[in-house]
Amino acid sequence: MYVILTSKPGKYRSHPLSGMRTVEAYDYFFYGEKKAHFAIAEVTDERARVRVIEEGTEIVNDVPFKFFPKFETIQGAQNEIRHLTTFGHMETDLRKTAIADRAELQAAS
Repeated sequence: MYVILTSKPGKYRSHPLSGMRTVEAYDYFFYGEKKAHFAIAEVTDERARVRVIEEGTEIVNDVPFKFFPKFETIQGAQNEIRHLTTFGHMETDLRKTAIADRAELQAAS
């Protein structure tokens, strides 16, 4: 099972905790400006949680993955990201990125 984790620059960051592993990541640009970062995470434990950090206030919430939409396949999650980032003829760009390792995520948290 897979979930999509979203981070929005200047607003909040989402990171998988134990029981999840990131398998793909994308940056979303709208008219050349980065608007979001999407990560597709595989859920390996039913007790998995997602850490959401509100930027500016640094409020931290660990949210159970059950509150996120779930996808049976990576392709299902990829299709949802494309659906979320396509708006007719508007200038949008979805770029696959490297996956941050756990040490980077812990340093950012």
